[in-house]
Amino acid sequence: MTMVKDIDVRGMRHCETTALGVLLRHEGLDLSEPMLFGLGSGLSFVYWDSKSMGFPFLGGRVKPFELTRNLAATLGLELQVEETTSPRKAWQNVAAPIGAGRPVGLQLDSYHLDYFSTKVHFGGHIVAMYGYDEQDAYLVDTAAQGGSVSTGLAGLAKARAERGPMTAKHRSFTITAPSPPTPPQDRIIPAIKSCADAFLNPPIANLGHRGIGKTAEHVPKWLRRSDNPQADLSRAATLMERAGTGGALFRNLYRDFLAECAQVIDNNHLRTGHSLYAEAATLWTQVAGLVAAAGESGDAQNLTQAGSILHELSRIERDAMQALSLI
Repeated sequence: MTMVKDIDVRGMRHCETTALGVLLRHEGLDLSEPMLFGLGSGLSFVYWDSKSMGFPFLGGRVKPFELTRNLAATLGLELQVEETTSPRKAWQNVAAPIGAGRPVGLQLDSYHLDYFSTKVHFGGHIVAMYGYDEQDAYLVDTAAQGGSVSTGLAGLAKARAERGPMTAKHRSFTITAPSPPTPPQDRIIPAIKSCADAFLNPPIANLGHRGIGKTAEHVPKWLRRSDNPQADLSRAATLMERAGTGGALFRNLYRDFLAECAQVIDNNHLRTGHSLYAEAATLWTQVAGLVAAAGESGDAQNLTQAGSILHELSRIERDAMQALSLI
């Protein structure tokens, strides 16, 4: 058995921040999950639909691994990323750092992981790996998935080799923190302003506050959009509220990040942004509840009400990000 010693196997709410937490704590930098998410400028919004999709997708964060790249740039971390089409080389890229006493982050498809509770293909899943033996790999995943878990090496190889939406070519990564580490509080304002700028100035109408407004127009039609509304609307609500988002489509995490920032930075614009995101988080949970209720009952009135709230959310989040951009 090959194991990295002294690993803190704490599972958090979201997969990428969980893995980042494991790697950074091993480097002596222990940050809260909201702080990891916020310093990585993780908040976003995307409404995605196409003829090839069975049902629209709502996302509340930047694309997989962008948070990791953002966090590394923000904190001056050395991020070593390996990708390959060779399964043999991919295993060497993991075994070598673990053998040298360093945990490794992996991007893979959660469908093939033995312990994973929901068998759905998701190629943007990220875990931390800290050991292996002849049969199993030892990972840290979200608290909902068990925190410290193990999966068979054969399943892990399939998960890493899977191709499709949001997958990467056997991506693995390690992180080295500078000595002394960059004080996180010194990087809060640039991270907030970067996130606000991207949210306020999306390149297409499906993203940012414009994307939320577009969603408001489409959600009332969702019962007609689906061949199986009970399943599709239930899944959409679950993705918003419980599928590794930390609740409220990641708005709970960003609200808590801003609250933590307000403890060290005295700024009225920051307090305004926090207040508005606290309101937005509550409203997103209401939207998820209405979408779930529409799926269960078939009553389109729930979706009409959700659409109205989404129009309000587009305004609230735009105002919040405008305030935060002025810090």
